[in-house]
Amino acid sequence: MSTKYCIGIDLGTTNTTISFVERDSIDERDDHIPVSEFAVPQVTEPGAVEDRPTLPSAVYVAGGSELPEGSLHLPWRAEEKAVLGHFAREQGIRVPARFIHSSKSWLCHGGVNREEAILPWQSDEADAMRSPARVAEMILKHLQEAWDYRHAGDPLENQEITLCVPASFDAEARNLTVAAAQRAGLKNLHLLEEPQAAFYSWIESAGREWRDQVTVGDVILVVDVGGGTTDFSLIVVTEEDGALQLRRVAVGEHILLGGDNMDLALAFAVSQQLEQERGTKLDGFQMLSLTQQCRAGKEELLANSEADSYPIAILGRGSSVIGGTIRAELRRETIDKLLLSGFFPKCSMDDRPARSRRSGFREAGLPYATDGAVTRHLAGFLGAQQQAAADVIPGHEPGQTVLPTRVLFNGGVFHATELKTRVFETICDWCHAAGRDVPTMLEGTDLDLAVSRGAAYHVIARSGRGVRIRGGSPRSYYVGFEAPMPAVPGMEPPVKLLCLVPYGMEEGTTCDISGRNLDLCMWKGEPVEFRFFSSTTRREDEPGSVSDLDDERFEEHGSLETTVGESGEGEGDAVEVDLRSHLTEIGVLDLNVVERAGHVTHRLEFNVRHADRET
Repeated sequence: MSTKYCIGIDLGTTNTTISFVERDSIDERDDHIPVSEFAVPQVTEPGAVEDRPTLPSAVYVAGGSELPEGSLHLPWRAEEKAVLGHFAREQGIRVPARFIHSSKSWLCHGGVNREEAILPWQSDEADAMRSPARVAEMILKHLQEAWDYRHAGDPLENQEITLCVPASFDAEARNLTVAAAQRAGLKNLHLLEEPQAAFYSWIESAGREWRDQVTVGDVILVVDVGGGTTDFSLIVVTEEDGALQLRRVAVGEHILLGGDNMDLALAFAVSQQLEQERGTKLDGFQMLSLTQQCRAGKEELLANSEADSYPIAILGRGSSVIGGTIRAELRRETIDKLLLSGFFPKCSMDDRPARSRRSGFREAGLPYATDGAVTRHLAGFLGAQQQAAADVIPGHEPGQTVLPTRVLFNGGVFHATELKTRVFETICDWCHAAGRDVPTMLEGTDLDLAVSRGAAYHVIARSGRGVRIRGGSPRSYYVGFEAPMPAVPGMEPPVKLLCLVPYGMEEGTTCDISGRNLDLCMWKGEPVEFRFFSSTTRREDEPGSVSDLDDERFEEHGSLETTVGESGEGEGDAVEVDLRSHLTEIGVLDLNVVERAGHVTHRLEFNVRHADRET
């Protein structure tokens, strides 16, 4: 498809950005791809709309008559209740019960119904509640309307768009993101992993000189620590027909660890300080307000090395709200102690994330990483890639420690130079200990805009211009099935796993899996359950291969209960079937079950359905 603009969107946990390339601006005689940013119009204070380079991924739902009429109006739409962006974030600090933030973290949380109005979490303001999927749609809809307002003759729905997701997003989270984008009117859509987008941005910023900064055999580590997640990816430089090629060979597990965790830790430290020094104990909603102020204070102190503290004001909860305002401060020493020592400690290559003993009960909420040390998670990621590296890195021996030769940092957390330096020094220590050369740090990207800029570049790369990173599916996918066994009281039949999609399967391809003696149970009028699994490290499995469910590398996803074969004539009718898996052009998995007799096809959309729905 030939469109006027190539659009890149970073739907971030903290901020959302949009960049673009105008096709007519590309000089065919030059390697340079001119990428520009779109400044997003948004409410910045009651009655005021300004263009800003980022749109905070935040929603505030006003209640009653708290704001003057017309305060939230946009140039293209009158809005009386919900506001997105800068003002939403500022107002949310004051009234956290009506403030929705970090919805992207909830979008990938399989333990909740992501299409149910559950945010703000634990709020009792029913009219403010929205679902994670709905919030994603609202943010993307704001971008669509803002773009169309500025480009009336070239609406966003007619442009080619790359939308970025974390590399660790599984098929469920990817499909929910695609569904939200489509409801927002984004049609010509492709998905791209955020670390790949960051690397594309580095290529774009380096211009034709990028080939002089890497060489065949280089292992490029992308460390992406954003507001809600930590993502690791490995990209290997290879050669084909005398030209450099790039292949993404590994991605990390989904780690719910980022700036949000750091803000919570800082808020807890300040609240303890208040309790110890003044005997003041904050309630739940005051803690929400404190957390948002700690975020702002963290950014201010890390950006200003001369400031020693950041003032904090928390509204009281009594009848005298103004008189009861609680004042505190976030101190630099608190940031240094918690962030450097707690989240980015020096560690050895053999260290691994701690796994604390799990309680039988825990409060519902986001499944944050048990261990907050980014460096230990990184050591674990590199340690798990030994076999993958042996398959693609020339001269790499199985069992040899995988260490990068180049490192690229991405994510707003690394605006703090101290944090980036700590991670890089830790990697260098690992290289010294292994007798390897220390890596080179790749620089030149904008931490706030790199993902959307790289996504816009990716649209051009897909059309054959510029360099393309190959990689395919970042996970292998499996479906569970019961193995036959005699009936034994109290014992469930063992579950085997059938590989549907191998690691690295390219988008747009199909796998036919036949001859497996697989039966589909047809319980007339009764739902049956399908269990789905994935792995980011099992690269040896081929489509149709069978594994035992005894490997910790398997991750189970939400199961699907659905009624199939309503024409079944009796209880437990079983028909022989084959499977057909298809990885769509936008990276979403479709699974079809084909009856051998009659060739009836049942489509299982496991990644977007809930137990109370039918296919």
